[in-house]
Amino acid sequence: MENVKLSGKREDLLAFVGELYYLEGMNQSEVARIVGVTRSMVSRMLSEARAKGLVEIHVYRPVSRDGEMENALLEKFGLKDAHVLLQLSHHDPRFLNRLGDLAANSLSEVLEPGLLMGVVWGTSVSATIDALQCIEEMRDLGINIVQLVGALGSRIRAYNGYEMVRRSSKFLGGEGYFMNAPFFLNSLETVRALMENNSISETLRMARQCDVALLGLGSPHPDYASFYLAGDMSKTELDELIESGAVGGICGLHFDVNGEIVGKDFSKRSVTIGVDDLIKIPVRVGVAGGSAKVKPILGALRGGYITHLVTDTMTARQVLAEAG
Repeated sequence: MENVKLSGKREDLLAFVGELYYLEGMNQSEVARIVGVTRSMVSRMLSEARAKGLVEIHVYRPVSRDGEMENALLEKFGLKDAHVLLQLSHHDPRFLNRLGDLAANSLSEVLEPGLLMGVVWGTSVSATIDALQCIEEMRDLGINIVQLVGALGSRIRAYNGYEMVRRSSKFLGGEGYFMNAPFFLNSLETVRALMENNSISETLRMARQCDVALLGLGSPHPDYASFYLAGDMSKTELDELIESGAVGGICGLHFDVNGEIVGKDFSKRSVTIGVDDLIKIPVRVGVAGGSAKVKPILGALRGGYITHLVTDTMTARQVLAEAG
């Protein structure tokens, strides 16, 4: 290929260099000859093209499962199913994405056209929904989505419940039912009034009819508690919740390490599906991983709040050790 001339736009040149190198398989010396620059200049141009988003590199890493840990969890806790990511380090920057990939695979095994799925907020749920949108077979199945808990405070938007419903219903091709209310309020009277609101009562009615629930397992630790980080709950209130014995939460309902509901005063001030209605949902997929989620997972398993668990090798091993 002879020396070529492109438009005067820098982006055009960078994209051309990227095509030659990544798509045509040329080495940097060959690209330099065609473009009329030095080899070192080509190297810098490739870096610039990536920095500007003109070149994107995707590495597909298959999700491997730890069958031994899966069987151990099934035997110990009587789960309907367990998906354990074969992961030997939580320092992997893609850990959450890989956990979401596995959770999406787990969901794809139970989701069918016309079902109703409930979702909550959380980083693991968000990663799962992102991964679900990469499974083309799940597109436009007519699966309706309902928000199971109220919205977090204004500090957190990317993985708020409203956003989870919007993204998942758009891809799955169903209707979205939103809980247009804050998750946690100071006044019990306000919560009661909201629960009687026509829009919210309809959403709660739909929540009780869910076939599947996609659930994150929260921790009350100040570094991880979404409702605290979002500004919904004060540090004093969070400390009181922890002092009540809370080690984890699901749909804003808090439990101790044995799965017993605690902090009932806090639950009464939350706009959320009730625990009795939650456990009536036939398939409840809990997604959580990392050392901070060990006790939340153990409490959720002992309390019977989830029927399916998606986690990773290290977390599963710690959960089993804690369970004795």
